[in-house]
Amino acid sequence: MKILVANLGSTSFKYRLFDMTDERQLARGGTERIGAAESRSFVELGGQRREFAGAVPDHAVAVRQCLAQLTDPQHGCLASAAEVAAIGFKAVHAGATSGAQRVTPEVLAAMERMSRVAPAHNPPYIKAMRLLHEKLPEIPLVAAFETGFHQTIPDRNRYYAVPFEWAQQYQVLRWGFHGASHRYIADRAAQLLSRTDLRIISCHLGGSSSLCAIRNGQSQANSLGMSPQSGIPHNNRVGDFDVFALPLLMEATGKSLEELLAVLASGSGLAGLSGTSGDVRDLEQAAASGQTRAQLALDVFVSSVRHYLGAYLVELGGADVLVFTGGIGENGVHIRAAVCRGLEELGIVLDASANATVRGEAAIHAPDSRVQIWVIPTNEELVVARQARQLLQQERS
Repeated sequence: MKILVANLGSTSFKYRLFDMTDERQLARGGTERIGAAESRSFVELGGQRREFAGAVPDHAVAVRQCLAQLTDPQHGCLASAAEVAAIGFKAVHAGATSGAQRVTPEVLAAMERMSRVAPAHNPPYIKAMRLLHEKLPEIPLVAAFETGFHQTIPDRNRYYAVPFEWAQQYQVLRWGFHGASHRYIADRAAQLLSRTDLRIISCHLGGSSSLCAIRNGQSQANSLGMSPQSGIPHNNRVGDFDVFALPLLMEATGKSLEELLAVLASGSGLAGLSGTSGDVRDLEQAAASGQTRAQLALDVFVSSVRHYLGAYLVELGGADVLVFTGGIGENGVHIRAAVCRGLEELGIVLDASANATVRGEAAIHAPDSRVQIWVIPTNEELVVARQARQLLQQERS
């Protein structure tokens, strides 16, 4: 069974193709600037990269182009597009509709109801899914929702202290996100340590960040709440924020609620605080040159990570493994060091040399650390492919 996993943006399409008999990645590729006069695409097969240029008007054409590249008689890895059993999507939010789902009008309607709290994610996925369902009806579409892994979170960590009816009627709950990444970390850590009873704190740090408390392979808490805008400060999204500041800001700035929400969703986070960039690499360079707001943004980010790390150590009664993943988690030498600094009394002792030289998957804890510390590159696409395979198998049984 071969599964194509799609990662969609409003003007982009990225994919990976897996052979699920042995979970090998057969190919990866994508298209940028969809809808522009000149789009650019690439495909990597067997260690070879090919690039293409030309107009790609919509996501359906991008997928057809992808399938044509994968079935190319000279360079492709598929005999025909019929070998693709499904297209899987790392979907974000559909409220109570969660886990792996066939993309149906009902699923799309559930996603639309949550577009207000996932404005950067849901609309482009809904648009592309509708288009693909219409133009490629022969290929099943499977949405693997980020919230699925967090369905095991206990109610005490799921409910907000708001009128109970809001949760029941309007789905105002701490849903949690980055589920595919945290699920992969839970599975991979269990493999690496040959244990299924681990207490894991998974730090997915990147353009969008979250921490997850995991016990026995199941999510117990996630720093993201009702929306992907919450929790730790993100690249350009606010993170945790007191909603009672909004009336004051509306009066002081003259901006509408919609305008302020747009600022919180796309003009805040590390970029808004620093006034320069939301990229940690840029901020570290700026801070080194003496830009105090860049250093402030880094300090706020690290402090927020440590806040949730401390909360999850209490939630789990300690930890067996602390994992760093995501673009910052995998590459941020200074961020990892800052997060772990001074935590020796809590059993978290970083090996400075290992932290500075790690490449790929490796342990970076000191010999006397009670908590193992690992860098584990995540593989969200493989998790989505596994979920799509399981759903198709269930439908056939």
